[in-house]
Amino acid sequence: MPSRHAEVHRAGRVGWLRAAVLGANDGIVSVAGVVVGVAASGMQPQAVLAAGVAATVAGAMSMAAGEYVSVRSQADTEAADLAVERRELHEEPESELEELAAIYRQRGLDATLARQVAVQLTAHDALAAHARDELGITEILRARPLQAALASALAFCCGAALPLIVATLAPPAQAATLTTVATLLGLLGTGAWAAYMGGASPWRGALRVTFWGAAAMAAARLIGGLFDVVV
Repeated sequence: MPSRHAEVHRAGRVGWLRAAVLGANDGIVSVAGVVVGVAASGMQPQAVLAAGVAATVAGAMSMAAGEYVSVRSQADTEAADLAVERRELHEEPESELEELAAIYRQRGLDATLARQVAVQLTAHDALAAHARDELGITEILRARPLQAALASALAFCCGAALPLIVATLAPPAQAATLTTVATLLGLLGTGAWAAYMGGASPWRGALRVTFWGAAAMAAARLIGGLFDVVV
C-alpha cells in the first residue's frame, strides 16, 4: 500500500526563492527610495514617475545580470569539480571507491557495510555518488543561472510596481509620505511570505525586512529634503 506519510520539503525552493525574495525586496526598497527622495526634493510628479520607471528598468536588468553572473560562476565551479571527479574515476577507480567508502565510514557505517554501499552506488552511478556525497552537489540544489536571473528580474519589477503606483496616484504634497507607508506595508508582506515559504516565522521575517526598509526610506527622504527644489 502507498505510504500516507506526506512530507513537505522546502530545499527545492532555495534557488528561485532566494533570488525572488532578494529581487522583490530590492525592487520595493530601491525604487521607493528613488521615488521618495525625488518627491521629497520638491520635483514635479512627472519627474518622480520618470525617475521611478528608470530605476525599475535599470534595477531589474542589474538584478538579472548580477544573479546570472554569480550563479553562473557557481555552476562553472560545479562543472569543473565534476570534470575532476570524472577524470579521477576513469584513471583511479579503486582510489575513488575507497574514498567513497571512507565517507560512509565517517558517517557511521561499519567498514564492511561502507564498502558494500560504495561498491553498489559506484556500479549504479559513480559520478552521481561522488557528486552527492563528496562534493555536496545534488539535482535539487544545483545552480540554475537562468532561473535565478528570471526570478530576480520579475520579482524586482513586481516589487517596484508598488511604490510607482502609489507615487503616481498620490497627491504631490503627500507622495513621499504615502509611498513610504505603502513600501513598509509591502515589505511586511514580502518578508512574511518569504519566511513562510522557507518554513520560518512569518512575523520575524516581516519585521526583519521592514526594519531595514524603514532605514532606507528614512535615509532617502533625508537626502531628498536636503535639495529642496522649488518648482
